[in-house]
Amino acid sequence: MTGNAELRAALRAAVRGEVAFDVTSRALATMDASNYRRVPLGVVAPRDADDVAAVLEVCRAHGVPVVARGGGTSIAGQATGTGVVLDFTRHMNRLVRLDAEARTAVVQPGLVLDRLQEAAAPHGLRFGPDPSTHGRCTLGGMIGNNSCGAHSVAWGTTADNVRELDVVTARGLRLRPGRGWAGAPDGLRALAEGERARLRTGFPELPRRISGYALDALLPERGADVARSLCGSEGTLAVLTEAVVDLVEAPRAHALAVLGYADEGAAAEAAAALVARWSPRSGTAGSGGRPLTVEGMGADLVPSAVGLPRGAAWLFVETGGDSTGEARARAEAIAREADAVDTLVVTDAAGQRALWRIREDASGTATRMPDGTEAWPGWEDCAVPPARLGAYLRDFRALLTAHGLRGTPYGHFGDGCIHVRIDFDLLTAAGVGRFRRFSEELADLVVAHGGSLSGEHGDGQARAELLPRMYGEDMVALFERVKGVWDPDDLLNPGMLVRPAPLDANLRFAVLPRGPVDVAFGYPGDGGDFTAAVRRCVGVAKCRTQTASGPAVMCPSYRATGEERHSTRGRARLLHEMLAGEVVTDGWRSEEVREALDLCLACKGCRSDCPVGVDMATYKAEFLHHHYAGRRRPAAHHVMGRLPVWLRWVSRTRTAPLVDALAAVGPLARAAKRAGGIAPERGLPRLARETFSRWWRRRAPEDGSGPRGGSGPLGASAPLVVLWPDTFTEHLSPSVGRAAVEVLEAAGLRVALPPTLRMRGRPVGDGRSRNAAALLTARRARVCCGLTYVSTGQLDHARAVLRRTLDLMEPVLAADVPVVVLEPSCAAALRSDLPELLHDDPRAARLAARVLTFAEALERHAPHWRPPRLDRPVVGQTHCHQHAVLGDAADRRLREAAGLDGELSGGCCGLAGNFGFEKGHFEVSRACAEEALLPSVRDAARDAVVLADGFSCRTQLEQLAGVRGRHLAEILAEGLAAGPAGAREEGRKKGREERPARPGEPPAEPEGRPGDPGER
Repeated sequence: MTGNAELRAALRAAVRGEVAFDVTSRALATMDASNYRRVPLGVVAPRDADDVAAVLEVCRAHGVPVVARGGGTSIAGQATGTGVVLDFTRHMNRLVRLDAEARTAVVQPGLVLDRLQEAAAPHGLRFGPDPSTHGRCTLGGMIGNNSCGAHSVAWGTTADNVRELDVVTARGLRLRPGRGWAGAPDGLRALAEGERARLRTGFPELPRRISGYALDALLPERGADVARSLCGSEGTLAVLTEAVVDLVEAPRAHALAVLGYADEGAAAEAAAALVARWSPRSGTAGSGGRPLTVEGMGADLVPSAVGLPRGAAWLFVETGGDSTGEARARAEAIAREADAVDTLVVTDAAGQRALWRIREDASGTATRMPDGTEAWPGWEDCAVPPARLGAYLRDFRALLTAHGLRGTPYGHFGDGCIHVRIDFDLLTAAGVGRFRRFSEELADLVVAHGGSLSGEHGDGQARAELLPRMYGEDMVALFERVKGVWDPDDLLNPGMLVRPAPLDANLRFAVLPRGPVDVAFGYPGDGGDFTAAVRRCVGVAKCRTQTASGPAVMCPSYRATGEERHSTRGRARLLHEMLAGEVVTDGWRSEEVREALDLCLACKGCRSDCPVGVDMATYKAEFLHHHYAGRRRPAAHHVMGRLPVWLRWVSRTRTAPLVDALAAVGPLARAAKRAGGIAPERGLPRLARETFSRWWRRRAPEDGSGPRGGSGPLGASAPLVVLWPDTFTEHLSPSVGRAAVEVLEAAGLRVALPPTLRMRGRPVGDGRSRNAAALLTARRARVCCGLTYVSTGQLDHARAVLRRTLDLMEPVLAADVPVVVLEPSCAAALRSDLPELLHDDPRAARLAARVLTFAEALERHAPHWRPPRLDRPVVGQTHCHQHAVLGDAADRRLREAAGLDGELSGGCCGLAGNFGFEKGHFEVSRACAEEALLPSVRDAARDAVVLADGFSCRTQLEQLAGVRGRHLAEILAEGLAAGPAGAREEGRKKGREERPARPGEPPAEPEGRPGDPGER
């Protein structure tokens, strides 16, 4: 093997696509969704079949292996390699042709399955197999692994739906295999015909036999189907460049019968009986009545059993029909005849999607046991004959117990295929040894039940070593001979399927540090271990979904750029390699990691949308904290990270009009933005002439009694809430705060603001920065959530600000009063960042627990109040932090009660606090807004209310669409103002009557000290 530089030069001379041997590209391809890690020399993104042939020629000349890679979601390690990785997702990702009359499609290997389904849907067609990774897995990967999915009981495996393949062999031969020998390489026919007896007797008959090579497809009675024999060969025989696949007719309507059982064994036995009874061959229900899915899962995999029928295990049985009524009737017939504890039939699309999301996320959620213990793939998808599934599961559970292991089986019960993540200890030598012993014994158990080591995801490195236990040495030797016919130089994906690497070699955890990593956040879900936090990403790549579905947020930067390094998985991979220190060698100083994290919007979408709860926003803040320790920070960190300081100074000096006037002067604004690292395309937000706190101090209630009690005529008997004066409400949109006070008081609540503290000559923050100390001296210490410091990684400042905030909030904490936060990003910071950053201060968790959103406060503390009926359509976007951290159920109920009809879009507005204002981010910021938010506003009815609770969302709407978005509090306040005279007083009266004063409420502020939230 020659040097990397020579190989790289040769590839660049021969290939029109990208040739990348840089640190980032290599680091991103070290792992797939398995336990394994192999470091490639480089990555090539071919543009066409000519590029593929050129890469193979160069690599063969240099003795470098080649691995074909699609979405990188393989679970057995077959999408990793030590040579050159072919990335088909960049260019060879097109739907070449769709023939609706012939029900076929011609696809390139990098085409994501959902793109094919979207193109086929208008014709009433679809591709039958649909793995749970359908939003990011590629057709090439599905063919390579012979993927199946939930609908295989109806439409079979990928191999059942492939007609022809265009491939390039390792020696550059271009073939088009299908049925018959015309597309086969020399020697394959003679080999197959000479081994007919072995091919007829050496393969178990079951619907999910994926292990090994499908050589029985070469038998004459099966049409000598060479294309089918290549399906499941994991890129070890040839490289796919195009495929002709069959499409099936999609039912017009679906229904879902959910059947509850006492345990998984009972569910498994019921699944086999159900498939046998309702199959087309049985004649009892007719072919139209057969189930489309028979999926199983147990209670230990379900976050909440709310909405599910009674039981400890469930079958999800989907039916189809030409109408909802027909689909429902078939589902109800199955439910009636099922011997189940309880049943439920779901026909509405939203309800079905919610249930299917539980199943589709299982490959991620199963990686965490209920007690937080990590669980891993490795024996993800064994399959046995469906009739033996119940017995197999009982034996499987017994084997787990014998080895002191735990797992959560789920999956394709109707096909006898079980997915499971097991809590292997893959970090210690003893644990790895137990992993090997268990694997060997489980392989014997599967074979004893007549099964296949792989029932969906392929053998890869995880199971190939054990294939002799399933097939015997002679059949495995035949596999090697077939490999020799197709790839005599062993160039393609060596170490997989034949002559495999040991199943306990190349484990991806082996390179990670064993000792603790010094970090700022507490990482409570990972035992305080940053390495364990990074290990959370198992590579299922839900973050690589190319379109936002429903309310999902993750991962807006990936959808804007389409680059792996801008996905949550890509960033997690780079952090993994940073900790490993082999590819990324600069640790926290790594520019490669910094560049990948630079376009992370810190939307926190991955915190909720990632099945394993990766929190890249926190990891980014952690990284920036270390990366810039003792170094000069970007100007944007000082300008926007310390925004509360600058805005407080402007407020105190009453120079807001002057600042706005100067910002309106083009040359001055451009110079200021250039100096502050602000995107030149951005307009600077206008500052409020009167801050929220000044309005509060001068405000006189209607009875003229003054603001001492916080709410004038309500008096001390009304329930008290503390309204948090966040920076954005205080200085940039005080109308939101004023509206919130009006609505909260109308609901019968007494409003107070957090206490402040006189300060004498002390600089803001932790006192370490003395720049402009004279200007930044505060007259009062103010509460602050620390959001801007956290988002820019200034965690020392954030901790100091938050500790001061806890000091100020002690009277509120002592009285156990709810704290209402209007800005979703600030509420999320208090709920999540505060207790994780000050994990050593018990007050942090107490304050986090008191934080409520505006809608939550009304629902919990004014439950009998009814908002004004507005009866108008509403558009906008759920704030990403509300989606990820806070939840929006209370907001939905409040909007419904107010007659605000319509669903808010998902995704992220793209401004995301300081992100969209930073230089170099504008195009990505705009692309994120164009995904869902801006189109929803443009398409809205003329009388629609544009709802945007976040200041960033409102700013993005104003600057990119010229639309004024409003906080829900503002909309309700306007409704109150337009309602019947006395409506607000009636609401206050009702609140006083129905909500007595709570014991331990803090007294009204003392005489001479009006309720003063202060500025941060």
